[in-house]
Amino acid sequence: MRNDFLIFGSPLIGEEEVAEVVATLRSGWLSTGPRTHQLEEDFKRYVRCKHSMAVSSCTAGLHLALDVAGIVPGDLVITTPMTFAATANVIVQRGARPIFLDVDRRTMNLDPNRVLDVARKLTSGRQSASSGRLRAIIPVHMAGRPCDMNAIMEIARSHDLLVIEDAAHAIESWYRDRKIGTIGDITAFSFYVTKNVCTGEGGMVTTERDDWAEEIRVKSLHGISKDAWRRYSSAGFQPYETIYPGYKYNMMDLQAALGIHQLARVEENLGVRERHWQHYDRAFADLPEVMTPLDEANIRHARHLYTILLDLDRLSCSREEVVAALKAENVGTGIHFTALHLHRYYRETFGYRRGDLPNAEWIGDRTISLPLSAKLTDQDVEDVILAVRKVVEEYRR
Repeated sequence: MRNDFLIFGSPLIGEEEVAEVVATLRSGWLSTGPRTHQLEEDFKRYVRCKHSMAVSSCTAGLHLALDVAGIVPGDLVITTPMTFAATANVIVQRGARPIFLDVDRRTMNLDPNRVLDVARKLTSGRQSASSGRLRAIIPVHMAGRPCDMNAIMEIARSHDLLVIEDAAHAIESWYRDRKIGTIGDITAFSFYVTKNVCTGEGGMVTTERDDWAEEIRVKSLHGISKDAWRRYSSAGFQPYETIYPGYKYNMMDLQAALGIHQLARVEENLGVRERHWQHYDRAFADLPEVMTPLDEANIRHARHLYTILLDLDRLSCSREEVVAALKAENVGTGIHFTALHLHRYYRETFGYRRGDLPNAEWIGDRTISLPLSAKLTDQDVEDVILAVRKVVEEYRR
C-alpha cells in the first residue's frame, strides 16, 4: 500500500505558471486584460477555430451559448445523462427543458439512433404546442471521447436544430479530420482544476459565427460595450454603454497566466497520459471483472478520464465498496457519472425514474475513474494498478 494518499486529478503546475502568476501580480493588472487576450489567441490557434472567448467556467460558457443561440423558456434541448450537472442545469436556467436520452454502453456518449428517433418525433408537428419546441442538441464528449459528430450534425441540420458541444473533457480531441470546437455551432471547454488545461476555474467558448462571438464577449462582462482593458489601458479612458443585461462571466489575467503555459504543454502532457493509459490497459487486460475503455478508429481521444466499468456479477461487492477499498489503499478515484436523470431535482421536476435510460444507469452503477494526470509518476500508476488488482481479487466471486 502507498504511504501517502494519491489525489485524483491533481494538476501539474510548472515553474513557468508560477512565474507568470507572480509577473501578473506585479503588473497590477489582475482582471481581464492582456494575458486573457493572449490565451484566447493561443487557444484559437490550437483549436483552429475562428473565434475563442475566455470565460469564468465551462458552465458560464454553456449558459452563454444557450443565450446567444436564443434558447428561451419552453424550449426543449436534447442532452445526455452521463455528464456533470452543469450541462443540464444551464438548460433549466434558460427556462428550457432538458430531454435526457440514453447512451451507448461502450462509448458512454449519446446514441445517435435515439437522438434521431426523438428529433423526428418532436419536430414532426404532431406534438402539442404546450410540450415545447425542440431547439438544440448538447452532445458531451465523455471522458475525452468525441461523440459521433457526423451523425449528430446530420440529424441537427435535417431537423433545423442547433448543436452546442460540451467539450469540458475534450480539449485535445479530434473527430475524424476536425478538431472538437470546430464542428458544432458553438462549443464550451473547461479549464477546471482537474482538466487537461487548468486555470483553477475557467473555460473557453469557440464558434465560427461572428455575431455570436461578439455577443458573448459583451454578455460575459455585464453586457457593457468595452471591457476593463479597453476602458483603462494606456489608450486612455473610453466610455461604455450597457448593450445587454449581461453576466459576470469574464476570465481574469491571474487565471489566464496559468492557462498560457498549460496550453503550451498540452500535447506534451497528453503524451504522458497516453503512456499511463496504455500501462493501465495492459495491466487490466487479464481481469474479467474490469472492462477498460473502448478503442475507436477515426477519433483522437483526449485521455481526460480513464474510466473502468466493473462486472458486478463477478464481484461480491458494490461499486461503492470498491471505491472505499481503493481509498483504504491510499488511491483516490472519481465517479463519472451517476446518471443525471436520477438526481433528485431531475426526478422530482421532470418525472424521470430508474429504468427510463437503462444504459446510462448501468454505466452509472459500475463506473470508476482512476487517476490519470500528467503529474503522475510511473510509480504512482503502478501503485494504482496494484491496488485495483488487490481489491478485485479480494472481492472476486
